[in-house]
Amino acid sequence: MALPALTLSQRAQALEKALAVRRERADLLAALKSGALTLPALLAREDDVVGKLRVRRVLESLPGIGTIRAGQLLTDLGISDKRRVQGLGTKQRAGLLGLFRTAD
Repeated sequence: MALPALTLSQRAQALEKALAVRRERADLLAALKSGALTLPALLAREDDVVGKLRVRRVLESLPGIGTIRAGQLLTDLGISDKRRVQGLGTKQRAGLLGLFRTAD
């Protein structure tokens, strides 16, 4: 399936929209890192901005959790390394919330 041909103005609008979404994701991850936003609050949001974030990236943005610990948590919870937030199952989401609810 070929991509649709876009005019210059349509392409510019699409690039602006993508940039805005990337900025919003970066702001969310920065707020998570600083402690201004909690993991349960992030997971409670059900929009595409949060839904398309990879779970590993979210865990790595939490204070005190690096790449190795994030990988261990994903393995312990049975979550794929490439899983996105919108694709989390009920048990996986509950497992994540159970681990981090005590820190709030």
